[in-house]
Amino acid sequence: MGLIISYIIITIYSFALLLIFFYSLAQLNLLVNYLGYKRQNQTAPKFNLLDPKEIPFVTIQLPVYNEEYVMERLLENIAKIEYPKSKLEIQVLDDSTDSSVNITAEQIRELQESGLDIQHIRRENRQGFKAGALKEGLEIAKGDFIAIFDADFLPDPDWLKKTVIYFKDKEIGVVQTRWGHINRDYSTLTRIQAFALDAHFTLEQVGRNAKGHFINFNGTAGIWRKECILDAGNWEGDTLTEDLDLSYRAQLKNWKFKYLEDVETPAELPVVISAARSQQFRWNKGGAENFRKSVWKVITAKNISFKTKFHGVMHLLNSSMFLCVFLVSLLSIPAMYIKALYPELDWAFDVLSFFVVSTIILFVCYWFTYKSIQGSSFDNFVDYIKLFFTFFSVALGFSLHNSIAVLEGHMGKRSEFVRTPKFNLNSITDSWKGNKYLTKKLSPNMILEFALMIYFLFGMYSAVPLNDFGLFPFHFMLFSGFGFVFYKSLTSRA
Repeated sequence: MGLIISYIIITIYSFALLLIFFYSLAQLNLLVNYLGYKRQNQTAPKFNLLDPKEIPFVTIQLPVYNEEYVMERLLENIAKIEYPKSKLEIQVLDDSTDSSVNITAEQIRELQESGLDIQHIRRENRQGFKAGALKEGLEIAKGDFIAIFDADFLPDPDWLKKTVIYFKDKEIGVVQTRWGHINRDYSTLTRIQAFALDAHFTLEQVGRNAKGHFINFNGTAGIWRKECILDAGNWEGDTLTEDLDLSYRAQLKNWKFKYLEDVETPAELPVVISAARSQQFRWNKGGAENFRKSVWKVITAKNISFKTKFHGVMHLLNSSMFLCVFLVSLLSIPAMYIKALYPELDWAFDVLSFFVVSTIILFVCYWFTYKSIQGSSFDNFVDYIKLFFTFFSVALGFSLHNSIAVLEGHMGKRSEFVRTPKFNLNSITDSWKGNKYLTKKLSPNMILEFALMIYFLFGMYSAVPLNDFGLFPFHFMLFSGFGFVFYKSLTSRA
């Protein structure tokens, strides 16, 4: 019986490692694409904005919900957009239920008096959440192109001039820009979030877009062709990541997406771990929901190549990697004891040790994305090493929380769209305390995260009697990661 259970554990352990290895190979391929990418923006057809006949009408949509701390900053920033007023309208899609509504309404009235075409659009209910608000605004939008910004994004005044020009190509349905981070250095938490997002917005978005593979509109800091939204079936609120959903439906209908790495749109990162938790939960559950909704359509599509299908499937499985990582982590300690008890299974562990190459691949891939933004000096490389292992540890610490989100998504359990609280903080001297949108509840997962911290401490201890230190660094990172997440959740301080 013991040997049978051991085989079951090794099988699950091996399968999870294999999926992680495939994911790392996909990332490596994206790195090759990224490094070989020759920017085609110089030769791409563009609107001539000096010719009044070529200036397209643009609608800017600002979907907001209880954003008291950032609304004034948002509207002041959007009012500075440099674009002919006769070809621009702004929709403030305000689903707020608090006092911010009146403050926003007053500021909008002042902007209207300055000659800006800006509308305050309110709904009786939040049906469909963000997707529902965008869809309702689209029904009355005057623009042929729809730019979308979340409440914490601060586009430069010339943002539209740098982006809308690429819609001269009638096959392009979306232009997406890279996110920047106004509070990158606020804390360890913000630095590792910026690190992960930078990898997505360089390696993944460029790597996929360079070869015509599917990418995704990131929910904000991009522009849609209105015709593309309608042709793809419009916004739908049946997943928590409506942006990923519509992106895949549009590309399956042969619309092209254009990603602009050189156009940065600054935004604010969550500074408190409870806010990061809610954001991570929504993104990872939404990813799994979209896997259920779209993966078969991708696999059976006749208008895309095998390689695009492979990257599409791996893209939709991105969030599910947390489940694989959690399984590998959880089973790594029983695997140590199986290895000691059954010497005849040594061959299996020799094979499994090969999968350490997955970590090496990710280390190399993330370095190239890091240096593209931060620089490639020796000091930057040293900083990168420290940041990579800090990021890796904290990502492991989030693996339980994110795995629950992924499982709910795959099982089809519905949940409400929980917005990420905004803070309007830029330096460590700014305080987040008193933010009325912060959840006061402690996550019930904290108890399990504390137990896992102790569990992986036991894993580190087990290396001594078993005389097997191969997994000691891994268990140390797990112990540190779960300890970090538990402590920060307990103190609500990041």
